Amino acid sequence: MSEKKPGILRRFFGGIWRAISLVRHITFNLIFAILFILILVSIFSSDDKVKIPDSAALILNLSGDLVEEKRYIDPLDQVLNEGMGSQEEDPEILVTDLVKTIQAAKKDERIKAIVLDLSSFGRGSMDKLSMVGSALQDFKAAGKKIMATGDYYSQNQYFLASYADSINLNPMGTVLLEGFGSYPMYYKSALEKLKITTHVFKVGTYKSAVEPFTRDTMSDEAKEANKAWLDELWASYKQQVAERRGFAVDNFDETIVGLYQKLQAVNGDMTQYALDAKLVDSIKSREEFRQDLIALVGENEKHSFNQVQFKDYQDVVLPPVHYDNPLTEKVAVVVARGTIIDGSAKAGTIGGDTTAALLRRARFDEKVKAVVLRIDSGGGSAFASEIIGQEIKLLKAAGKPVIASMGAVAASGGYWIAAPANEIWASPTTITGSIGIFGLFHTLENAMPVLGLNIDGVGTSELAGLSSGLPLFKGLTPDMSGIFQLMINKGYDDFIGMVSENRGMSKEAVDKVAQGRVWTGTKALEFGLVDKLGTFDDAIAAAAEKAGLTQYDIKVMEQELTPTEQLLRDMFASSTVQALLPDAKESAFSPLLKNIVTQINQDFKVLEQFNDPKGIYSVCMSCTAVN
Repeated sequence: MSEKKPGILRRFFGGIWRAISLVRHITFNLIFAILFILILVSIFSSDDKVKIPDSAALILNLSGDLVEEKRYIDPLDQVLNEGMGSQEEDPEILVTDLVKTIQAAKKDERIKAIVLDLSSFGRGSMDKLSMVGSALQDFKAAGKKIMATGDYYSQNQYFLASYADSINLNPMGTVLLEGFGSYPMYYKSALEKLKITTHVFKVGTYKSAVEPFTRDTMSDEAKEANKAWLDELWASYKQQVAERRGFAVDNFDETIVGLYQKLQAVNGDMTQYALDAKLVDSIKSREEFRQDLIALVGENEKHSFNQVQFKDYQDVVLPPVHYDNPLTEKVAVVVARGTIIDGSAKAGTIGGDTTAALLRRARFDEKVKAVVLRIDSGGGSAFASEIIGQEIKLLKAAGKPVIASMGAVAASGGYWIAAPANEIWASPTTITGSIGIFGLFHTLENAMPVLGLNIDGVGTSELAGLSSGLPLFKGLTPDMSGIFQLMINKGYDDFIGMVSENRGMSKEAVDKVAQGRVWTGTKALEFGLVDKLGTFDDAIAAAAEKAGLTQYDIKVMEQELTPTEQLLRDMFASSTVQALLPDAKESAFSPLLKNIVTQINQDFKVLEQFNDPKGIYSVCMSCTAVN
């Protein structure tokens, strides 16, 4: 009887597995059948066509953060989120697409005005905001109006709003410009309570990336360095906004006392405070503002002003798929955005192998005559940075000039990958430098006894177990620590040596401005760390000039989607498909608690991405304050 049990069990579990497989196949077939029907509906439906009146306002109702490159999102997840009405957790706006949309509106005779509705607009570094601002200025130069309205203006939102001909504020609204700051969370005491030992190996007096794990407060050196570049950014912000708004830079309130006194004068009325300070031009309700737009562009059937939404208009003016002209010569653009990690990574993170592969494609593309490496990164793996740097040298050796164009941040590993370029361009507010490296390890030798755990065994040498993580549980001996520090010292010497070689500076001169110190683009130009200050477009023009090009197209080198990913993305691009899916409600969550959780998650997410094979990193964690 017992001999039959295995056979019975096999049949029983086999039946269960076949049932699961059947359900799985039916489910997937059903999903794709539904999707196919939705696609057919979208193809034959005429309701989703965008109708633009002869006189209309383009509403730039921007939702999300301005970025150089959108992070990769699984196409199915993306479409289901959009189609079901769920808010994407961290939506992103591609700055180049936004600029192209504004440029198209400038030439479109139907678009008479732009309305800046920035209530859902998130973060954006000053260089990206300025790129958008430049397009807005061109729009105004064409004789068209820009009007901004909002219930509340954050600092980033207000910077964009300052390009408008007029800024309106809701009668219950607020404008608060607080300046820039860097306030990391510190974990030293928490790690000690958890009996976790932190081991740090670094070179650079100002290399403060590891401080959150080794201190409970910011060091004096880090405060000095951070205050310097933050002050430069704030001075630039004030100068630009004051110039556009027509008031002095001392119109900005920087003390609690000063703000309190002005609010006392208006009985705590934040809207009146904003009007008196000339931060806004009018205090009007939404209906009053709507009537102003009706007078400007006309009224539609919904008793509002003639209008077209940003996403709808973008779908009209920007083709969903861009095809390169095979006959024209190209300036290739490779975007390096995010943390630099070893190996491959999807868009939004810089994989050493992935980015090197994009550069390699540009090297072997006969139509590509020059390359612009657009960098927006605080660094990461030193090994991966070097892999990218090697590919840049090969491009140069192939006779293709490489221009590094720094965005918001090109620091630490971000500077490492810029250094080999023929020229480095930065914006005045770019955060760069931070030339220094570190190693960071956490070990559990004190936590193990508390948890009642131990690890023991034998090996053929004292090195046995190193690669499998034995020190994580046993801790580091003084000699082990010495070995790691020697590797860090060598890595730092390699870093400044590489900068010295590529920048034509002595190692002593590099070391003087290195030591992990962070600089703005303006200061970096003074020290010889960058060649010129300018925009992304300036860098592209410089690359074309070095390649001797007068007529050329710009080719963005992107990671290729798999056929399945591309199919899903194309299938769900239709607004009709999205409209046919049910709405989903957002969950409520305390903003304050969400901010704390987000900060902790971001800090430890960076640690998760630390995969350098030698454990050596070049990262500027405080640089995130400017994005």
